[in-house]
Amino acid sequence: GSRRGKVTHRRREVQSRDMAPQGRFSGVGPAKRGRFGSSPPGRKRRMAPGKKGKKTEITTPKAIKRVIRIEDQISLQELARRMGIKATELMMQLMGMGVGTININSTLDLDTAKIVASDFDYEVENVALDEKDLLSSTRAEETEEEEKNRATRPPVVTMMGHVDHGKTSLLDRIRKSDIVSSEAGGITQHIGAYRVKTAQGELSFIDTPGHEAFTSMRARGANVTDVVILVTAADDGVMPQTVEAINHARAAEVPIIVAINKCDLPGADSERTRRMLMEQSLVPEELGGDTIICEVSAKTGEGIDKLLEMIVLQAEVMELTANSQRPASGIVLEAYLDRGRGPVANVLVQDGTLRAGEVLVAGAAFGKIRAMTDEHGRTLKEAGPSTPLEILGLGTVPTAGDQFDVAADMKLAEKVAKSRADKNRAATSMAPAKPSLESLHELMQAQEQVELKVIVKTDVQGTTEALRESLEKQSTEKVKVTIVHASPGGITESDVLLASTSGAIIIGFNVRPAGKAKKVATEQGVEIILFSVIYDVIEAVKSAMLGLLAPVITEEIIGQVEVRDTFTIPKIGTIAGSYVTEGRVVRNARARLIRDSVQI
Repeated sequence: GSRRGKVTHRRREVQSRDMAPQGRFSGVGPAKRGRFGSSPPGRKRRMAPGKKGKKTEITTPKAIKRVIRIEDQISLQELARRMGIKATELMMQLMGMGVGTININSTLDLDTAKIVASDFDYEVENVALDEKDLLSSTRAEETEEEEKNRATRPPVVTMMGHVDHGKTSLLDRIRKSDIVSSEAGGITQHIGAYRVKTAQGELSFIDTPGHEAFTSMRARGANVTDVVILVTAADDGVMPQTVEAINHARAAEVPIIVAINKCDLPGADSERTRRMLMEQSLVPEELGGDTIICEVSAKTGEGIDKLLEMIVLQAEVMELTANSQRPASGIVLEAYLDRGRGPVANVLVQDGTLRAGEVLVAGAAFGKIRAMTDEHGRTLKEAGPSTPLEILGLGTVPTAGDQFDVAADMKLAEKVAKSRADKNRAATSMAPAKPSLESLHELMQAQEQVELKVIVKTDVQGTTEALRESLEKQSTEKVKVTIVHASPGGITESDVLLASTSGAIIIGFNVRPAGKAKKVATEQGVEIILFSVIYDVIEAVKSAMLGLLAPVITEEIIGQVEVRDTFTIPKIGTIAGSYVTEGRVVRNARARLIRDSVQI
């Protein structure tokens, strides 16, 4: 209606298709709904007579789209999604290729992914970062000019042998110190690295634990060393961990110098020890072999000078050199979390020179070096080849045994660390295979086991590995030991809450509860057991396992009686007048009634 109140009626015009053929939709351009000539919605246009319809064609992606880029590995489900096929179809294809039990969450390596993708006309390209290219400054091969800068470096010497054979005492004598008195229980439980100035020159010593639990530490010590000093006691001879140390040294292909210690003891028999060493194919030089054997005494100092001379002589024969002009690279010997200083790493520089302020990447950890100290706690500005030292500044605690490299900048270090972390995560997150009949039977049998859940907290990373392995070995058919969590550092509230949730006990090794952890543990009823010697840990866990076992009830027959007569007393019952025929009758003992050899 208009403002004046008049109503204007629109005139409706209808045109047929015959009257206005030019208004039909020709198919060129969008057909606007509501206009004349347009097809009504949902109505199909008729095909012209004699004209055949087109068949549905499968669209083939372009060549560039048929290349799948992955980083070393990929999950089955993700590969199927990128190829545009069903995961079950891809799974059936893999099973046809002979791949064992597999599911959609399984991770495929590069080679498997390439083979299965080629069956569907796809290519797989590995776009993972190559660490050698990223860390070219330390990983690249030396040029002829750089080889001219190589100079003689001090040898790295590792003390190995059985527990309590005097490795640390011998090192104390060489260093003129007293480490043994500070070790819990008098046994070494960490890897210690020291640089010693002797009359024969500078030497770097690595002291490894001798206890059977520290196998991985001894292996690590053998892998980073130039010379192994195999310490055996003259009164004990060759023991199990001595043999294991020999095997580690041979696997690392490093020369062995034998030091027969405790020669000053009354019961010492060095000849017996020599015969036992020959059984392990360590033939002395005086008998035509190639093994240097020195008789020493850590207590009196006898034979120490000769041992040092033999070490220097062996190092000269090996012609040990390093290039101090290159960026540093080396290995992490030990790592732990210090409450005040953060992640701390004990490292050994193997090549190049490490300087404070440089960016370091060690395993999946990276950061800028804030401080460097030697074994005496003195601050260092730089450290050359064969130097053990302690560094601060990493963002997280690296794993003992990781190789470290100096990176050009923080961004590059972060890229390398992230790539390694992703690989580790992918390796640990692989879904378990579906159980077969055998594994299903094992699972059913496992339900009858009692499970002892443990959270392990230690002072250093290497001890964490050793304790984890030792405790898991304690599992038996009746009791299974499960490590819920294991890490270096103090016992925190989160550890207590995890123990409360999972029903675990907390074992602290050379650490103490931090903050309110002890109070929370008391409130939650979580048991925290603290130790400083590894023997005590294993014994305590064995005791806990024995406590978890269901009591075994056995019936012991202590006597037999013959019922001669019975009589009844009101409110009491039947009384058996009996005669003891065997053994004895004890008050409150249980009795069985047997008639004609049948239990009534």
